[in-house]
Amino acid sequence: MKQLLLFIFLACYSITTAQDTVIKKADLQSAAKLFDLQFTQKEIDTLYSDVLENIANYKAMHKLSLDNSVPLSTWQLTLPNNHKKTTAAFSYLPIATGLPSNKNDLAFYSIGELAYLIKNKKISSLELTKFYIDRIKKYGDTLQCVISLQETIAYAQAKKADEEIAKGKYRGLLHGIPYGLKDLFAVKGTKTTWGAAPYKNQVIEEDAFVYTQLQNAGAVLVAKFTLGALAMGDYWYGGRTKNPWNLKYGSSGSSAGSTSATVAGLVPFAIGTETYGSIVSPATQCGATGLRPTFGSISRSGAMALSYSLDKIGPICRSADDAAIVFNYIHGTDGKDLSATNNPFNFTPAKDIKKLRIAYAKNYFDQIKDTTRNEWKVLATFKKMGVELIPDNFPDSGFYNFNIMDVIIGVECAAQFDQMTRQNIDDELTRQTKYDWPNQFRTARFVPAVEYINAQRHRTVLMHKVNEVIGKYDAIICPSRGVEGNQAAITNLTGHPVVCVPTGFDQRNNLPTGITFVGNLYDEGTILKIASAYQQQTSWNKQHPALFK
Repeated sequence: MKQLLLFIFLACYSITTAQDTVIKKADLQSAAKLFDLQFTQKEIDTLYSDVLENIANYKAMHKLSLDNSVPLSTWQLTLPNNHKKTTAAFSYLPIATGLPSNKNDLAFYSIGELAYLIKNKKISSLELTKFYIDRIKKYGDTLQCVISLQETIAYAQAKKADEEIAKGKYRGLLHGIPYGLKDLFAVKGTKTTWGAAPYKNQVIEEDAFVYTQLQNAGAVLVAKFTLGALAMGDYWYGGRTKNPWNLKYGSSGSSAGSTSATVAGLVPFAIGTETYGSIVSPATQCGATGLRPTFGSISRSGAMALSYSLDKIGPICRSADDAAIVFNYIHGTDGKDLSATNNPFNFTPAKDIKKLRIAYAKNYFDQIKDTTRNEWKVLATFKKMGVELIPDNFPDSGFYNFNIMDVIIGVECAAQFDQMTRQNIDDELTRQTKYDWPNQFRTARFVPAVEYINAQRHRTVLMHKVNEVIGKYDAIICPSRGVEGNQAAITNLTGHPVVCVPTGFDQRNNLPTGITFVGNLYDEGTILKIASAYQQQTSWNKQHPALFK
């Protein structure tokens, strides 16, 4: 009898204990009090499933032990020991051309061509600036891509450029060239809205590093472009930024306006940022050439901070050559961003790519069963160019067994906007779905500090393991979307540079498709050269949406 009672007791205890380990919504309401927070029942209902997913993620993380010697990956990049610095070498000349018979064609001239026209006084910077401003006024509302037109700044900078060039003071390829900024970069005397309703009248009296670099190069700021609210997606407080190829679709985000404007010929180039896909995604969706440089290549001072260990700045252009030109002028640091360094940029277009070691991610391409897809055509193009492509597995399986990205990005972004959550300012944001920032910021409150720190330590291991694989090659070719697995998350976490370029159109929706070239740390020059060689053999980057010709 005693044994039976003991068995019943143990069985009841086991059931009770098991039930006690199940997280209930009421538990979250109680836990929030520990953080001096109060969430509404609707907010708890929305974040509940996210917290359960996080717990499953922690359990997966716990299965991988970390040696005591593994450090924390912080907002300063942990540089693998085998990183080799190159010497600076940039050689690119203006491209001889004339003014088009149809003036609208000027909208899609390359930076090299526009530089030739300006340097040789075939068109003034003032004329070119007015031309692009007129296009912004004509098409900006259609695309919902403009937050503020900067006519006063633009005409003053264009006039100065013309005066300097007339006196023989030519600053280089960007002198007198109009461009746009994603509206998370501060420029004195302008609104910097971050695309979010609570900040739509915000003025930050500071000049961002990237703006100062372009100003020193003689470039002309004509507009500040849209971004998804607080750098998520393509929805901002004024609407949704459209895809120039099909206005029924969004441009993707968060560098939404910069990409749409560049592809539609409203500017020759624009500056974007990426934390997790914000350059590559809209560039792929809209058919632009996007460069996401190595983490720390460009100082982020004066830019909205979203995630200190992940934020990166890069150019959005219509060709790899243009991206190389812009990057040449904006890379480096002012010392204000402790993650940024001055690394040499080596871009020599004449280099023979047949001498490079180029791999392709076999594990990703094998998932694309339809070999008529554009991704496979890219490989065929390189083979026709005489390039021996090496099949290899991108470091995915075995290196990324749990979602490091969501743990890190959630916590860091929530910390940056702590007051927004505490003061319920998040209720003012336009989008309030499960996947938008308000809910993500709340969910992050339930990530234990130990799990965040260990996720960063696992990230350190990931950095070294990934670099070992990529370090065997000059570049690895990966699909840009759909079957790329964890490549975008992994390379954003490890800080490796990528450039994505258009490769044609998807037959299902006639929207652009793309391919991504992943490179070694601080070796933007090589992947840009490879991308440039591909674009010389194809015409996809020269295709322009009919509505804006």
